[in-house]
Amino acid sequence: MFPQCGLLAVVDPIPQFNPLVGGRVMARLWELNEGFFNSTRLNHYETLFTVGNGYLGTRGTFEEGHSGCIASTLIHGIYDHAPGMLVPELANAPNWLPVAITVDGTPFQLVTSTSDFMRPPQGVVIGYERTLDIKRGVLRREVLFRAATGAVVRLVFERFASLYDNHLLAQRVLIVAVDGSPTVRLHAFLDAEVMNSTGQHWTAPARVYSNGHGFGLAAETLQSHYRLGMASRLVGPGAITPLPHPTQPGAVAEFTLKQEEAATFDKLTAVFTSRDTDEPLDAAGAALSGAVSDGYDALLAAHEAEWAAYWRDSDIVIEGDDALQAAIRFTTYHILIAAPRHDERVSIGAKTLSGFGYKGHVFWDTELFVLPVFTFSQPKLARNLLMYRYHNLAGARHKAQANGYEGAMFPWESTDTGEETTPQWSDVQPDGSRIRIWTGDHEQHVSTDIAYAAHQYWRWTGDDAFFTQHGAELILDTAVFWGSRAEDKGSRYEISQQIGPDEYHENIDNSVFVNRMVVWHLQTALDVLGWLKQRAPADAARLESALDLSAARLAHWRDIITRMYIPFDTEQAIHVQFPGFFDMEYIPVQAYQPRITSVQAILGHPRTIQSQVIKQADVVALMALLDDQFDVPPGFDRRTVMLNNWNTYYPRTDHGSSLSPAMHALQAARMGMTGVAYDEFDHAAHIDLEDNKGNARDGIHAAACGGVWQAIVLGFCGLHISPAGELVTRPNLPVHWRRVSFTVHYRGERRTITVGHPEGSPAA
Repeated sequence: MFPQCGLLAVVDPIPQFNPLVGGRVMARLWELNEGFFNSTRLNHYETLFTVGNGYLGTRGTFEEGHSGCIASTLIHGIYDHAPGMLVPELANAPNWLPVAITVDGTPFQLVTSTSDFMRPPQGVVIGYERTLDIKRGVLRREVLFRAATGAVVRLVFERFASLYDNHLLAQRVLIVAVDGSPTVRLHAFLDAEVMNSTGQHWTAPARVYSNGHGFGLAAETLQSHYRLGMASRLVGPGAITPLPHPTQPGAVAEFTLKQEEAATFDKLTAVFTSRDTDEPLDAAGAALSGAVSDGYDALLAAHEAEWAAYWRDSDIVIEGDDALQAAIRFTTYHILIAAPRHDERVSIGAKTLSGFGYKGHVFWDTELFVLPVFTFSQPKLARNLLMYRYHNLAGARHKAQANGYEGAMFPWESTDTGEETTPQWSDVQPDGSRIRIWTGDHEQHVSTDIAYAAHQYWRWTGDDAFFTQHGAELILDTAVFWGSRAEDKGSRYEISQQIGPDEYHENIDNSVFVNRMVVWHLQTALDVLGWLKQRAPADAARLESALDLSAARLAHWRDIITRMYIPFDTEQAIHVQFPGFFDMEYIPVQAYQPRITSVQAILGHPRTIQSQVIKQADVVALMALLDDQFDVPPGFDRRTVMLNNWNTYYPRTDHGSSLSPAMHALQAARMGMTGVAYDEFDHAAHIDLEDNKGNARDGIHAAACGGVWQAIVLGFCGLHISPAGELVTRPNLPVHWRRVSFTVHYRGERRTITVGHPEGSPAA
C-alpha cells in the first residue's frame, strides 16, 4: 500500500559518503547531488531534498514510494489537535507526488544489486542520480531501470513547488526506451491515506472525483476543521484513462515504446485550504485549469524567474571556499522555501515545513535566528513573520493574565491560535518515565526576543508605518509584562524561576541573560514611546490608553532598569550565568571528544542539570545580541570582560542545540578569533548536510540555517549600523576567503556590499 510507501527488498552494499566531500555524493556550488541510492540514509535525504514555496513544503520522497519513507506535505497554519494528542501539530496533507510505473509488468522500484547481470523478478536499478537545483528550486532524479524481461528504460522525474503561484505544484516524468521495446503503464494519483507519525488528522475525503478533467479530493481536519481541496491532471501523449478510487483518485496511461523512443508526462496539481477560500476544491480546480492551459514549461519559467529575484537579494558569494559556498546556499534555500510570502498569520517552525520535528511549532528560533536574515535581505518576509506575532497578541495577553501578570507574555511554543502549546511532559523515555517540560512555564525570554526582532526590523528598514501601527505595540505590551514580572527585593530587582537559552538549567533565579535583556527591553520601550510622542503623537496616545502606560508605570520601568540585579563576579571579571552556577559539578566538556551525541545524553538528565555543562550560547548570546550595547560595571575593561566571558563559558558549552555553533561563530568573528569562528561556522553550516545532530530525518534546523547567514554578514563581515546611522563593516574573514559579497536592504535602499581582507593582511 502506498501509505506505507511499499515493502521493497533492497540489496544495498554501498557505504555512505559525506554529501559535501568525497565519494560520489557531493554538493556543487548550486546543487546538492546524490550519486547513488543508500536506503540507510533515506529519511535524511528526504529532508535535504525538500521542495517548497512559503505556502507548503514537500519532503523528497520518491514518486513510487519506498519502505520506511516519511512522505509529508505540510501547509503553513494547518494545525490539528487530534484525540489523544497532548498538543496540536501540523497535519500531513494528502500526498500529491504518487506516480507508479510498471515496465513490461515489472513495477519500478528502487532495488539495487552488486551484479549488472542479475535479473530479479522485481527488476533492478542499474543507475541512479538525484539533484536538487538550489538556484532554480527544482528536484530532478534520473534512474536506469531494467525490468524482469531485460528491457531497460531511463526514467527522469522532475518536480517543483511553484514560487510564482504558491498553490501550484508540478511534476514531469520522462520515459526513454534504452534497450528493447517495453510496454509501460503509468499510474498518477493523489493519496489521502497518508498520516502523521502520531496518527490521522483528516476525515475520509468528503468529495472525490476522477474523470476526463482530472482527479481531486476534499478533506477536513478532525479537530480544527480546516478544509482542503487538491486537484490534479495528468497530461501526456495517447489515451489517459480516469481511475476512480475512494481515497486515491488518479489516472492511467498505457503505451509501448520502440527502442530509443521517449514519452513525457506532466502531472500538475493545485491545492487550497479554507484559510485561503471558502471552497478549496473549487478553487483548486479553477487554478489547475489555468495551469494546464499554461503548460509545464511556462510554469517552470515563471517559477525560475521568482527564484532569480530571491537569489538576487539573499545570496552570499564567498570567494575561496567552495564547500562553504555550497553549504550557505543550501541553508539559505531552506529558510527561503519556509518563509510565508503572502500570509502574515503564519510563521516558520523550528523544523521548517520539511518534517514532523517539534510538531511544526514556532519558537524563539524564528525571531532571533531566521527573521533577521529577512530583515536584511527580504524585508517583506520579515514583516510577515512579525505580523504573525502581532495577530497573536491576544494569546500572549491571555497567557500573562492566566499566570497573574500584566501585558503580553508570548508562549514558548506557538501554533495557529497564539496560545501556549508546549507539552508539559515528554514522550515516554526508555525506562518508562516521562520528563517534566518546564519551558512553557518558565522560558519567558521569548517575549523579549520578539521585541528585539521588531526593533531590529524597524532600525534596518525604517518602516515607520509598520512600527507605529504594530511593532511599537509588540515592544510596549511585552514591556508591560516584564514590569509586572520583575520582583522588588528591596535593594534590587530580581527575576526568579527562569530558563535562559541554556536549557540544561531549569527554573533558576537571576539568569544574567534574562535580567540584562529585560533591562534592554524596558529601556527600548521607553525610547520607543518617546519617539512615538515626537513623531506619531496620535499613536502614542492610543497605546498609552490601550496599554495603561501611565507615568507611574514608566517610573517603575526606570526603577527596574536602575536596580536590576546583573550577576557579575568582580574577582574573575566575568558575568555569572546565574548565582550558584560555579558551585555545580565541573565537567570537562572538551574531554568528551570525539562524540556522536550530546554530553547531556552521556551524563543523563539528572546529572547534567546539576553540572556546569551548558546546552548552548547563553552569556555568549547576550554579548552577540547586545553587541556595542553590551556593558560592564564601572572600572572594568569591556574587551577584557568579554574575553573572560568567552574563555569561561565556551569550554563548558556542549552545543547540544543546533542554535549554538552559529551564535558562537558570529561572536568569535566579531572578537577577532577567526580560527575558532570558522570551526563553529563550519559545524553550523553542516548540521543538516552531515546530520551531525542525528535528527535531520525530522526536518531542517531552521535556526542553524538562519544563524550561518548572520554569522557571515554580522560576524565575519562585521556589518552594523554606526552611531551616525551609516552601514559600516568590521571584517575578520578567514585567511583563505578572498572576498565576500552580499546584498542588504537598508531603510528602503538596496545595497550590495563586498568585503575583503584589510590591506596588508596575509590574504589581502
